[in-house]
Amino acid sequence: MSANQAGETHWIIPDAYIPPESTGNLISHESICVMNCNSENVNLVFTIFFEDRPPMENILVEVAGRRTKHIRTSSLEKDDEHIPLGVPYAIEINSDLPIVVQYSRLDTTQAELALMSTMAFPLK
Repeated sequence: MSANQAGETHWIIPDAYIPPESTGNLISHESICVMNCNSENVNLVFTIFFEDRPPMENILVEVAGRRTKHIRTSSLEKDDEHIPLGVPYAIEINSDLPIVVQYSRLDTTQAELALMSTMAFPLK
């Protein structure tokens, strides 16, 4: 492991939601920002939980060493299944090395758009 051990290997985002509509020039979306302070690449495994259906499991994403990656949740897919718009869900992220995770949502369903950003919850 690298000398820079910033972060944790297990993260939870309990309140996720991709707004189904957009107005103006900006598209409503969510992003997960992952910061990898390690020299090595890190492998992420996403699980997406829903209220009314089985989870989408084992969605794999790689983040290069000493880099950041902004992952739009609408780009996550498993077996050609994507996260549906306008449906509440939760996110679990496991990684093979410690990382730092931030979650953001841009809601442009109204002209007075809203941007929300928060740190994900690390589990130890």
